[in-house]
Amino acid sequence: MPFAYELNSNTRGARSLDRETTTQQRTAQGLLRLRSALAEQVPKRTINETLLLATWNIRDFDSAKYGYRSDEAMYYIAEIISYFDLVAIQEVNANLEALDRLVEILGSWWKYLITDVTTGRAGNQERAAFVYDTRKVKFGGLAGEIVIPDKKLKDKTLQPQRQLARSPFLCGFEAGYLRFSLCTVHIFYGGNVADDPTRLEEVRTLSEYLVKHVENDNSWARNLVLLGDFNIFSTEDQTFKAMIDAGFYIPPQFAEMTSNAAEDKHFDQIAFVSRAYDEDVVLARIAKSRAGVFNFYDHVYRLEDAEGYADEIGPAYRTRSTGQPRTTGQKQKYYKDWRSHQMSDHFPMWIELQVDFGEDYLREVAGNEDGGSGADSEAGEEDPGFEHRVR
Repeated sequence: MPFAYELNSNTRGARSLDRETTTQQRTAQGLLRLRSALAEQVPKRTINETLLLATWNIRDFDSAKYGYRSDEAMYYIAEIISYFDLVAIQEVNANLEALDRLVEILGSWWKYLITDVTTGRAGNQERAAFVYDTRKVKFGGLAGEIVIPDKKLKDKTLQPQRQLARSPFLCGFEAGYLRFSLCTVHIFYGGNVADDPTRLEEVRTLSEYLVKHVENDNSWARNLVLLGDFNIFSTEDQTFKAMIDAGFYIPPQFAEMTSNAAEDKHFDQIAFVSRAYDEDVVLARIAKSRAGVFNFYDHVYRLEDAEGYADEIGPAYRTRSTGQPRTTGQKQKYYKDWRSHQMSDHFPMWIELQVDFGEDYLREVAGNEDGGSGADSEAGEEDPGFEHRVR
């Protein structure tokens, strides 16, 4: 649970959120709405049984394009993240003040891992990050930015490969009996078309590389999750199919879920590949996992709240640069863009994974003689969970 004591300006040692009572009340009311909605839509976090994994592109986190994020927005972002155990974040800015502030609100048991800044115009001075609750998730020691290896040609010469515009970030984690690698990405957008050539090539190249990586006997873990912002327009696009063709499995739960604020694109994805056990059993288990996308704009920074933020947005909300007053539609459009720099233009996507396979492990060791009939497992299926942490 994030610390919200700073909302009360009378609290000893509290830093100023905004001293105006109306802002404090609005923030508290927004947090209550978020908590109610999250409790209804996201499974309750457990101590041992499950892992709640999420990915979230937090727009320009944090830049001053529309002014830095307010404390109100930071509280909302922290509240949402606190409902998960491990979150991959894209578009983390070179300046880490916002990320440090986020973790401060979440509590001392939350930690993060980050990449260095990706330089160059296409890199956009971005970092990738994993934010995780150390009470539940253990960093396994593996961390690195992916470099696509040279391609060997027919004449056995090596051809350097074009690297991704923003370096993918690969880290190893453990939770319960689950040992896994996560690779988070922010794929190049390019042109406003479904299958931009550079975007498609980045997804195809990375997906093929990671599948080979998992198949290597020396890989750190047998399970790998590829997640992040792929800028995929539709699940019918070649960009989406490139991951599947490479060998990744994308749970059917996500098929109809859009993740951008306009709710018309499948930008964000969570994909799986594993060589730990029978593939059919793995896919059957993941296919039944609870998953979702959380639309926070139903609860905070709502359209009906726009006028209440007018002073915070500034004069441009009501008046165009020409001096002409904005129409109602123009104000709404400006507000939507402004709020996306307070929260984001993406919604967090999540999935619940089982991580407690202790009973299954004991049954395997016991030869199922004294450990019960195994009736709890699905008929005809060998539960593979114990293999997760056995190396």
